[in-house]
Amino acid sequence: MDTAVFQKLSQVVGPGDWLPEPSRPLPMVPQQDLRRPPQLTQGPQESMKVLLLKDAKEDDCSQDPYVKELGLHGLEATLIPVLSFEFLCLPSLSEKLSHPEDFGGLIFTSPRAVEAVKLSLEQSNKAQAWEKSLREKWNARPVYVVGNATASLEESVPLPLLFPCGTLKREVLPQMLKDKGLPLESITVYETIPHPGIQGNLNSYYCKQGIPASITFFSPSGVKYSLEHIQELSGDSMEQIKFAAIGPTTARALAAQGLHVSCTAESPTPQALAAGMRKALQQPDTC
Repeated sequence: MDTAVFQKLSQVVGPGDWLPEPSRPLPMVPQQDLRRPPQLTQGPQESMKVLLLKDAKEDDCSQDPYVKELGLHGLEATLIPVLSFEFLCLPSLSEKLSHPEDFGGLIFTSPRAVEAVKLSLEQSNKAQAWEKSLREKWNARPVYVVGNATASLEESVPLPLLFPCGTLKREVLPQMLKDKGLPLESITVYETIPHPGIQGNLNSYYCKQGIPASITFFSPSGVKYSLEHIQELSGDSMEQIKFAAIGPTTARALAAQGLHVSCTAESPTPQALAAGMRKALQQPDTC
């Protein structure tokens, strides 16, 4: 989790509204936007190719927002998913969601946890109960999500906050709440695993596209599961690749592997990443 501050939502919406469609393995397809400013180029009419190690997320225009924004900066981005997820303990989560009176609110630090809530209600046939009564009861309780606002977990919470999380959760949040005297009940609802297509998709990319000008990592897990394949495919060309990170935690994971991080996005947004990458690709050794 690269962002460590939380934003309080004024109202809880249904689990189907908390998250877009569940992620799924997606083909490795370059996407471009036709509206482009003057481009960074490798050749006379060739866009600079960059690799994003993430799932595709479509916006209103059916295009991944990172691919779209980088295209506006003259960068041809290709997406390769490197992570998959397995859901755990969904019956237990459903049971806890059935008793909102036992909790002071909810905390989400990843979209996968929100997806687990949705799946737990669907698989336990409690979607109707949610619509009839549970949703209204949870609406009366605060929900905290990862965001860009100042932390708002300052108020007194007499009941524990329910925290659906993954196996790789960091202890920053639990410790912060403990220091503030706020009770927390964690439940592990998903596990992060390597995407089964990592090696094949990377092999295909390098075979067809060659060495990318830049590679962006979106999580420490992505570094763990894909870096070895990238090193093998890049060989002596590793030094010419500009490595980028979506945030400081991922940047530290790259640095721990001995890699120079040319760009760390100032915020986990397409605009911040595009601005940082453009600067890094124009100037040597830009941080």
